[in-house]
Amino acid sequence: MTEQIPYLSPEIINAKLDYKSLVASLRDAFAGNWTVPVRHHHGIPIPGEEDQTLLLMPAWDAGKSVGIKIVTITPGNGGRNLPAVQGIYLLLDGLTGAPKALMDGKCLTVRRTAAASALAASYAARPDASTHLMIGAGALSQPLIEAHRAVRPIAKSLLWARDFAKAEAAVRALAGTGIEVEAVRDLESAVKRADIISTGTLSRDPLVKGEWLRPGQHLDLVGAFLPDMRESDYEAVRRSTVFVDTREGALKEAGDIVQAIKSGVLTPDRIAADLFDLARGKHKGRTKEDEITLFKSVGTAIEDLAAARLLMDRV
Repeated sequence: MTEQIPYLSPEIINAKLDYKSLVASLRDAFAGNWTVPVRHHHGIPIPGEEDQTLLLMPAWDAGKSVGIKIVTITPGNGGRNLPAVQGIYLLLDGLTGAPKALMDGKCLTVRRTAAASALAASYAARPDASTHLMIGAGALSQPLIEAHRAVRPIAKSLLWARDFAKAEAAVRALAGTGIEVEAVRDLESAVKRADIISTGTLSRDPLVKGEWLRPGQHLDLVGAFLPDMRESDYEAVRRSTVFVDTREGALKEAGDIVQAIKSGVLTPDRIAADLFDLARGKHKGRTKEDEITLFKSVGTAIEDLAAARLLMDRV
């Protein structure tokens, strides 16, 4: 009789993957010699509605672990009262190829994405950063607030959203976890108050303006994952030392980077480092107290595999 493959639910993922440990696992993965092929995109026609997109995101640590995230994006799901993004993660034994576990793909992605931002902040944010602003009240808001608290002495958390009622709802949810967050109405003043500014939106227009930034701040851009999206203006990019999770992904998909390069404000060689460079000690990250730093996240399958391996060690 074939042994049943375990399924690891969002509840298990959230309970077992604390951010301090997950950040450390991501640091080891980026410092290692894992393989991450270019992810596959496939358009699937659906009669009478927009095409569905199938994403396949593999990564492996040869002889040890192989993982693949399988994601579908179905625009028509809105009319079915279902999330557009659905996904699952499959972890395989690297030596035998035998399936080891299936995991909720959406929860794993959100958790590792927040941990990647915290990993970047551990290099690029000031060590004494104590005020964190979260822009956006979506699925990434709570994970990003929690993750940054794992790497910096955050004493004050702020949250801004276009819909203030959604900001207040997110604040109430966070209060239930023991984290006190202040919902704010004025974005400019909130940006000026913060030491670390995270964005997790689908904006196509800049939200954070460079003229608002002050020396020593760290800007953590996580949303706006397509080339025509952006969360910062050109002045913010111009004033910042720029870091990315992967150069290849950022130069191809990250609107904040792609548009800045197209405008001439940024050149590819002015990207100071990616997470591989930082984790391997090729770049130290922040070099001055008054430096403004910017990290742009796109996401990479190496983060999924690192999270999945840590999870399997704990269940």
